[in-house]
Order: sequence, then structure tokens, then C-alpha cells
Amino acid sequence: MKKSKPVKRIVKSPGGAFITFEGIDGSGKTTQIELLEGYINSLGLETVFTREPGGTQIGDSIRQMLLSSEHAGISARAESLLFMASRAELVEKVILPALKKNKVVICDRFFDSTIAYQGIARGLGRDDIYEMSLWATCGLVPDATFLLSLSAAEGEKRIDVQIKKRDRIEQEKLDFKEKIQDGYLEIAGIFKDRFTVIDAGLEIEEITEIIKRHTDVLLKKKGLV
Repeated sequence: MKKSKPVKRIVKSPGGAFITFEGIDGSGKTTQIELLEGYINSLGLETVFTREPGGTQIGDSIRQMLLSSEHAGISARAESLLFMASRAELVEKVILPALKKNKVVICDRFFDSTIAYQGIARGLGRDDIYEMSLWATCGLVPDATFLLSLSAAEGEKRIDVQIKKRDRIEQEKLDFKEKIQDGYLEIAGIFKDRFTVIDAGLEIEEITEIIKRHTDVLLKKKGLV
């Protein structure tokens, strides 16, 4: 693997603001996304929520393939390329058009997930996956990324309570998920300018306030409020 070094943002979002949420399964992303969307709407701004993989007709079809237990034997490279294909479609058809209309796009996972899951945890190479991701997004990088940090063991406990039937990735072993969590922290350490790492073990209200505070700064910086 190549030596780690910070990489400058390639393309700033064209108007609007692009916010992503990252974290292992069970970290509470869905709850915080819903709360943030409501908060931003209360400020009089229009939001667009989307997710990865998915968000488009093609992306949703790819999502079904990727999460289906029927495809447990998929190769790591094929898996990565399917994520990239879904992402490319999402950026072109949903994210960029919304940003150009000065909307705030909130995305549940983006390319940092692929770097953590496939690049680091599956060993395909963090830097290679990052470069491929930039190609797929036409260089688009989130304005802000909230990482809800949680131990893999705690994530497993939460999934057991919340989910009756796990998808293909949720069925992965604990050691794999530990690599993902470590990978996320590694990525956050490199991209300190856009990452906010939050302890997912905090109370929901505490997490929400941290996210609101950082979002306010971003929205003012972008001239949206």
C-alpha cells in the first residue's frame, strides 16, 4: 500500500451543500440523518436525501445484487466496481443536479464506505479505491462527512436488536467489521478538513447537537444561511 498523505479536495460542490454520513452498521446513521434533514428544512432550505448503493433505478437494482445473500461469493473487485457504477449514476442523476439548484444533499454513505470496506477491510488498496472513486464521481467530494464511530462488537449488539434478517454485508464476521471501523478512523485521520468523528455511544440528543453545530458552520460558509 502506498504511503498515506492528505489529498486535496478535487471539486467543490457547485452550489448547495453535500453532506455524507458514514459508520458501521448499527452506528445510528438513519436516526441522525432524519433529524438533520428536519433541522435543515426548518431553516428554510430544501434537502435531498439519498443513499448508497441506490438512489436511482439502476442504483437500486445494483443494491439488490450487492446485499443479496445469493451473491455471497462475489469477488472483492466485482463488488467494488458495482459500488462505483451505482455511485456514478447517483452523482450524475441526483446529487449534482440538486447541488446546482442550491439544495442540501444528505447521503447515507458515499465513497468513504468503499475505501473502508473494499479498499482497507478487503485489502484492495485504500489509495487505488480512492482514485477510482474520484473518477466515478467526476471528482466530487463531500463538503462535510459525519462519522458515527462505534466498536464492531457494539454494532453487532445493535443489529441483533434492530434487524430480523441480515443482508449479505451485515452477515460478515466480526473481525471484518473491526477492520472496517479501523479503516474509517484511518480515513478520517487523513481527511481531517471534512470529517467530524462522533462517538456513537453518546445520547442521541448529544450527537444531534454536535451535527447541528458543524452543519451551521458549513451552511454559513456556503452562503446558504
